Amino acid sequence: MNESIAAGFDPLQALIDTAHGQGIEVHAWVIANAMWNSTTPPKDPNHIFNLHGPAASGRDNWVMTRSDGLSKLNDDWMLDPGHPDAAAWVANAATSIVRNYNVDGINLDRIRYPDGNLGSLVPSWGYNPTALARFRAETGRGDTPPNTDQQWTQWRRDQVTAIVRRVYLESTAIKPQVRVSADVITYGYGPQTTGSFENTRAYAEQLQDWRGWLREGIVDTAMLMNYKRDSLANQHQMYDEWNEFAKDNQYRRSVAIGSALYLNDIAASVSQVRRALAPSAAGNSAIGWVGYSYRTPDAMTDAGTRSGAVGRAELIKALTQPSQYDTVSPPILADAPTVPAMTWKTQPIFGHLRGTAVATDGTLLTGTVVRLVEPNTGIVMRTITTDGTGWFGFVDLAIGTYRVTTESSRVAGGVLGQAIIIPGRVSLLGAVAPVVTPTPTPTAPPSPSPTTCQRTDGPGIAAPANVSSGIGGFHASWYGQSGYSTLCPGQTATAVVAYYNSGTRGWLADTMGQVAYLGTWNPEPGQDRASTLGGDGGAGSPNTGWPRYNRVAAQPAEWVGPNQVAWFQFTIVAPSTPGTYRLAIRPLVEGAQWMEDFGVFWIVTVRAP
Repeated sequence: MNESIAAGFDPLQALIDTAHGQGIEVHAWVIANAMWNSTTPPKDPNHIFNLHGPAASGRDNWVMTRSDGLSKLNDDWMLDPGHPDAAAWVANAATSIVRNYNVDGINLDRIRYPDGNLGSLVPSWGYNPTALARFRAETGRGDTPPNTDQQWTQWRRDQVTAIVRRVYLESTAIKPQVRVSADVITYGYGPQTTGSFENTRAYAEQLQDWRGWLREGIVDTAMLMNYKRDSLANQHQMYDEWNEFAKDNQYRRSVAIGSALYLNDIAASVSQVRRALAPSAAGNSAIGWVGYSYRTPDAMTDAGTRSGAVGRAELIKALTQPSQYDTVSPPILADAPTVPAMTWKTQPIFGHLRGTAVATDGTLLTGTVVRLVEPNTGIVMRTITTDGTGWFGFVDLAIGTYRVTTESSRVAGGVLGQAIIIPGRVSLLGAVAPVVTPTPTPTAPPSPSPTTCQRTDGPGIAAPANVSSGIGGFHASWYGQSGYSTLCPGQTATAVVAYYNSGTRGWLADTMGQVAYLGTWNPEPGQDRASTLGGDGGAGSPNTGWPRYNRVAAQPAEWVGPNQVAWFQFTIVAPSTPGTYRLAIRPLVEGAQWMEDFGVFWIVTVRAP
């Protein structure tokens, strides 16, 4: 059969082309922590199972292990979220789809610790030797913790959450409108019966804090796998309890209710759909319903007593027209509503921040607490712990400038960097630089009036749908910018230009031959020439805080790795003479090479005073 597939055929791209042509969204389904599920190894020697499966030793072994030594569940080999390399691989695999395909969403399934535990509420997995060693290093413990040890349990739960956070921020940085969703567990009774969410199997046994993900804002939609048999009274209750809880715990994000079509007859499934879409007692509604699965649309199909085609036809009839399955009018799907908007992304009022914590000696700060500080007051706004690669992120931050600090003795002065938060954007941790006040105008401008010159800012320019990646060496691709400004003479504005690291080499701050800058370029003002729009005061340029008169901005983070986006920020000042001015810019690696010239420039219009 494989011989009939054309060389170079890309099934995901073919699906996207076909679906988008019919107005259907495509969300890529990722089985997050799965490695392999067969007794026969994969043929590809570069498959993750062959490189990091049970045959690998030391840190190269990423296999999830149970406390009694079991290393697979049935035929499933799984990745351990506590292994830093495995966790980074899961996040990178998911975001690579967003980077390389025009998908509408990325959906994480099995983003949790597995079933097959040694008792109810006894989380028994996560004992990969490298994960254990990392836990000991971060906590100062030397023992092998028991399954239900509180500190060990929370540490494992945090590893799952860290993967979700990283996928969310990195995906949003690549494509701001992408929907990041997760398929979440609803085992047993809901919190109404168990006493709290923390007492449910989802939280305490599978270590999946999906309510916390919604509260933090690191998923756009939680899709409940609320798979219950409606004919059983206890499961009917479980289904309704979880629905009610989810609808009332969406925070600033959303939930969709999933039901198991294959466990129910069609009448029962229709009843579950209506209850999923109905508002809670508090008046909160889910954004939609998910039916699992289209291949087995009812219990009869699952039992093999009728074909899937017949079952699907009956299900479609039950959902779209009056039938014996449903006496309520109008039918559930009497119309075709649009996909619910993510207003937090389409109309953003907050921004996000991500970065990698690096010590003064250049080594990564893993498992280290970092603090988000409001620089004017010194108030610590939030804290978070870096993952096994030093990565960290904050979601839904108020617009403004922040400083990121740590108490680690490995960081001189305890300051990791600073960043400017922009609505709807994922900013990258920036290097700390002294604040340079632009040269003021001789006299203060008068209060604005209908006839007085007033500043305006144009809309931002969005990133392209696709960019190249993995090009050998140092390379960069333009990735969007803020809007052009119309200013009055002497006024200043902050400009932002994003570049995607499309090469295989990272950019390292303050290191000749590796640090990335934006330089002045042709045609205006010319390569390495001074500009009237900004500079450091040298070569006749105004002093607006640029690194040099011919270097517009330095990379905003200590490290910008391959496939990461850097948001370069710089200040411009309007010349005294009205007119239109241009600033051409091009990225370069100082002391090594200029990178791609995409004709990027900045336009400033200066109005008459």
